[in-house]
Amino acid sequence: MLKVILRSDIKGLGNRGDIVNVADGHARNFLLPNGHAITATDGAVAQAAAMRKARAAKERATREAALEVAARLNAVTLSVPAKAGNEGRLFGSVTSADIVAAVKSQTGIEIERRDVDIEAPIRTLGKHSVVVSLYHDVTSTVSVDVVAQ
Repeated sequence: MLKVILRSDIKGLGNRGDIVNVADGHARNFLLPNGHAITATDGAVAQAAAMRKARAAKERATREAALEVAARLNAVTLSVPAKAGNEGRLFGSVTSADIVAAVKSQTGIEIERRDVDIEAPIRTLGKHSVVVSLYHDVTSTVSVDVVAQ
C-alpha cells in the first residue's frame, strides 16, 4: 500500500487534497502518471492540509451565498407574462427558461436553468410554486404568478 495525496476528485477514492492509501500498482500505473496524485511526503502532507482548508472555506462561502440568495427568492413573487385563451389556459407552457429570465429581470439574480425544478408543466394562469436548487442542500421555493399577456 502506498500513501498518496489526491490532486483531483476521483470517484470512489476521494476528493482533492485527501490522503489515501492505494495499491502500489494503482498509484504507479494510473494516479501518478496522469497527475491525479502525488506521493505523501512530509511537505506534501502540509500542502494537502492547506488544500483541504481552502476547499472547506470555499464551500462554506458558496453555501452562505446560496442561503442569502434563497432568502431573497423566498421573499419575492415573480410575474411571468404568457399568452392565454379565454378560459385561463396558456398557449404552450411556462418553462424553466421563462422563470430564469423572470428571476434575472425582476431580482437581478442569475440562476441556472437546470436548477429550476418544475413538477408539472405550468399551463394555467395564476400562482404556482417552483423549487430552485441553489446548492447541495439549499433550495428555495419561488412563487410564480402567471399573468395574461
